[in-house]
Amino acid sequence: MSKVMSLHDAIKTYVKSGDSICIGGFTTNRKPYAAVYEILRQGLGDFTGYSGPAGGDWDMLIGEGRVRNFINCYIANSGYTNVCRRFRHEVEKIGKMNLEDYSQDVVMYMLHASSLGLPFLPVKLMQGSDIVNKWGISKEVREKDPKLPNDKLIEIENPLVPGEKVIAVPVPRLDVAVIHVQKASINGTCSIEGDEFHDIDIAIAAKRCIVTCEELVTEEEIRKEPSKNSIPQFCVDAVVHVPFGAHPSQCYNYYDYDADFFKMYDAVTKTEEDFKAFLQEWVYNIKDNDEYIDKLGASRLTKLRVVPGFGYAAKLVKEAK
Repeated sequence: MSKVMSLHDAIKTYVKSGDSICIGGFTTNRKPYAAVYEILRQGLGDFTGYSGPAGGDWDMLIGEGRVRNFINCYIANSGYTNVCRRFRHEVEKIGKMNLEDYSQDVVMYMLHASSLGLPFLPVKLMQGSDIVNKWGISKEVREKDPKLPNDKLIEIENPLVPGEKVIAVPVPRLDVAVIHVQKASINGTCSIEGDEFHDIDIAIAAKRCIVTCEELVTEEEIRKEPSKNSIPQFCVDAVVHVPFGAHPSQCYNYYDYDADFFKMYDAVTKTEEDFKAFLQEWVYNIKDNDEYIDKLGASRLTKLRVVPGFGYAAKLVKEAK
């Protein structure tokens, strides 16, 4: 059964305000920006966000006030910001968003535990650090919000090793996952090239999963090389063909990240006024991904194409000085 939908319809059908949501990719790698733009256009928000290393995707949602709770390890457009500016502004100046901090390894393990259906996750990581001792979201706030676990963590005794202490952390209960992949079949089988990050885990864990892809193929075509497939079709609810759907981040073997775009985003997010103007120009005044691609232009996108064998957009011709 074909699961192919338009991006507008996929977001409208499977993303709801108030959801616990996780977005795939890693800082400037394979981030589903086209889907995030559509979430913004449709006015959805009040999210509880779980994220591994986040980037401009979450920064825009946070900057627009669409995130109620954010469970994260760090957020940056790697190489362009140490910490994403709208996120930092929210935490330092506004403070309306609830923020909880775990170490990166523990966040990734929590999402994996969610895919396994575990009730909680015992770890020894973070012990002896302020990540254990200091909570970003108080117990009182947690008990009033059904999307949050009552505790950040609990220290317990290892039942198999008497006297040894471990940290029990909660397991996320995700409503929706949004992922961008290189190739997907019309029925939802997905092939991820390069690092998979936490994408497979959240596709399995979430109640609903939206996949955007660079290439859309038949089920027969994608099964010619089954060892290259990463996500089974039964995990996916909607498939959307969105070429350059990860721009300005990179999509391994397809295109490099757009350095000029990230530099521009870093500059415009320094002030609220410039950030709002950026969103108006690049999100709200644009109907869909086709218009977004037209605005970027063929020449710009062609320069981002990966050179086979290099894995990035190599400049092979030495320019004369």
